[in-house]
Amino acid sequence: MSRDVLLVTGAAGFIGSTLCERLLHDGFRVRAIDCFTDYYDTAIKRRNLAEARKHDRFEFVDGDLAEVDVRALLEDVHCCFHLAAQAGVRASWGRDFEIYIRCNIEATQKLLEAARELQLPRLVYSSSSSVYGNARQMPMSESAKPSPVSPYGVTKLSAEQLCDLYHYNYALSCVSLRYFTVYGPRQRPDMAFHKFIRAGLEGRPIEIYGDGTQTRDFTYIDDAVEANVAAMRYEKPHGVFNVGGGANVTLRHVIAVIESALGHELQASFQSKALGDVDHTHADTRLAAEELGFRAGIRVEEGIPREVAWVSELYGF
Repeated sequence: MSRDVLLVTGAAGFIGSTLCERLLHDGFRVRAIDCFTDYYDTAIKRRNLAEARKHDRFEFVDGDLAEVDVRALLEDVHCCFHLAAQAGVRASWGRDFEIYIRCNIEATQKLLEAARELQLPRLVYSSSSSVYGNARQMPMSESAKPSPVSPYGVTKLSAEQLCDLYHYNYALSCVSLRYFTVYGPRQRPDMAFHKFIRAGLEGRPIEIYGDGTQTRDFTYIDDAVEANVAAMRYEKPHGVFNVGGGANVTLRHVIAVIESALGHELQASFQSKALGDVDHTHADTRLAAEELGFRAGIRVEEGIPREVAWVSELYGF
């Protein structure tokens, strides 16, 4: 059986759609699946896939990973990039947690079972820096004990651990990537950069949870995609890697860069820190550099203006 297809789950999302285009550009056959959940406007997700749909090497499946025949999806697949998940730290509390369990844990277990049965050559799982929580040591290293502080982080860690289990028990080749705050064109509308830029374009004040001195390791979308490609080509059967932008910056600095790109100041309204938000993130990316050959190349001063241009086009400014 020929295994010449790459499968991307969650393909209509921010990272998934950008990854699909990169893989198509590189000459691969791509099968993609997404169920267009209403976490945010599905019209944006469908727009995300517009370029990929133009390729004759692109096949799209409109379906829920937790319900479809996963074996059929994986039958001729060489590598599966598993990005499908219910996103959002702040929305993961309370009754909606059931959605996170279904989409982030149960769907992943179903995918892993089919991958085990078919002896899938490689699975690349999209994890999150949320698994670390409020880490005591900076930068955050893959060897640190995970301690998520949100239900979302708990589900991402659980799915990552399932990948580990299937590797150690069934020799399934799994690589997990822990993303640190990915931004850039196609970023979800609920994420901070997108919200700040849109508010600035519309002349509305922005809401900042905390005092703005919290720091993040921001990762540009093209760098996140590059890490996925490197993980696919990784020669070893298993690994867990941080994917960070290589710089730890304050939210206040980000706002200043957005203001520069917009050409005017933003009006800020400071709110109480939100449940599940961590104070600081900073990725130790040495392992990814050594093992995957991955190093981020885009700084926020370069990446944010690109997102500003995309958001401006999206909303017709």
